[in-house]
Amino acid sequence: MEIAQEGAAGRLRALPTRLVNQVAIVANRATDRALDATGSRRYHYAILATLGEFGPASQADLGRHTRIDRSDVVAVLNDLAVRGYIERSPDPTDRRRNIVTITRAGTEHLTEMDQHLQGAQDELLAALNQEERAQLVRLLVRILDDHSRG
Repeated sequence: MEIAQEGAAGRLRALPTRLVNQVAIVANRATDRALDATGSRRYHYAILATLGEFGPASQADLGRHTRIDRSDVVAVLNDLAVRGYIERSPDPTDRRRNIVTITRAGTEHLTEMDQHLQGAQDELLAALNQEERAQLVRLLVRILDDHSRG
């Protein structure tokens, strides 16, 4: 899909849905480049960020927090475990479940990803000052919160 340009029809430039879609394309490209530089993908970041913020969690809880499908969570956790970024252990209250914990290496990798992703944010939002960036984030959160209630 083409990225919105100054020469685009006024109707196209006035449609919030189209503009959000076009910005998402640019944002996805910047995010992918940032994560590629760390050897990781979006799901890796989502899982490690969730573990880093909320602490140990079951695979099911990770899926709910990240909105990643259960089968994809398992594949991502397998990959993260091979890399030494997470550890799984049986849940002491329910041996059928695993509890996933971020390792020191996982925390270090999360920090590396955060640094690269900050560069992606700066690239995406270069045309905005700090106040405008904060306002954009507030508006996007409001829109997402409104739609998550429905």
